Formats: sequence, C-alpha cells, structure tokens
Amino acid sequence: MDNTDLYKLLLIGDSSVGKTSLLLRFADGTFQETSVNMTSVDNWDTAGQERFRTITSSFYRGAHGVLIVYDMTDQTSFNNVKLWLEEIKRYSAIGVSKVLVGNKFDLDDRKVVSTTAAKEYADSQGIPFIETSAKTGFNVEQIFMTIANDIHRAPMGGISQGRAGGELISRI
Repeated sequence: MDNTDLYKLLLIGDSSVGKTSLLLRFADGTFQETSVNMTSVDNWDTAGQERFRTITSSFYRGAHGVLIVYDMTDQTSFNNVKLWLEEIKRYSAIGVSKVLVGNKFDLDDRKVVSTTAAKEYADSQGIPFIETSAKTGFNVEQIFMTIANDIHRAPMGGISQGRAGGELISRI
C-alpha cells in the first residue's frame, strides 16, 4: 500500500465492546483499564427520529472500510452484528470493505460467543473474522492490516465514490 493513501475507516458496534480501546491500542499502543467516555450512536434505538438518520448517513458516507466490533463476553453485542451490517448496507457505498472483530479475547473464561459461531456467521456474510484483545494487543495490528489490504485490493479503493477526504478513522 502506498504510504500516501488515505482511507476512511469506521469502527462500529454496540456500546462498551472496545472500539475506542482498539483504536488507542493500534494508534499509540496504550490501553486504559477504565472506560473512555465516548458518544455512541445505536441508531436502531432512535425510534424513527429522522434527525439521527442524517447523522448516521454522514458517518458512513465516503467510508472505505468498516470494522464491526462485538464483545466476545456479550451475546447481545454479537446478535446486534446483524443490525450493524444492515446499517452498513443501507448507508455505505457498494463494495465497502468489512471485517468482523471479536474483541476481549483476553477474557476467555467469560466468553459466551464461540469462535465457531462467529466464524460461520462471518463466512455466511462473505467477510473476514478476527478475534482480538485491545487489552493485550493480540491481533490488533492484524485487524487494521487486514482491512487496509482489503481496501487497497478493492476496485477504486474499496468504494465507487472515490477517496475519502478528511478523516482516517471514525467511530460510531
């Protein structure tokens, strides 16, 4: 990949699955034991309020890749992956690269979502699946390299709308 390429990448998923922790681990190698207070948009909870639809569509607009993150110790966050994929389909350009990310691998003793179930689901959707731990750093670089390589290989940088203008990574 050319060092001058700039891609817009989204990290999406339920609240508290570790999106910010993954980003911090990748960007500067840090992990915060206490949660970082970030604003999240769970847009299927907006009860049809159209003002949130505009916000949501603007997050997805121009995205080259999306990391769909769930918490391996939280079945609901995995169940909601289907809803997040529907949002991607609704608001993203055709051909946007996607990776399913099972986070909190370090909490294996509390794991409720099996690797097999997650892998089978990802395969059924035609997307890569990677388990990771923002806390230990396990596979964190791998998820970002996987999506970057997929975007780079895709026609026109992953989407038909061209290159993203400003930001590299957004978080919903």
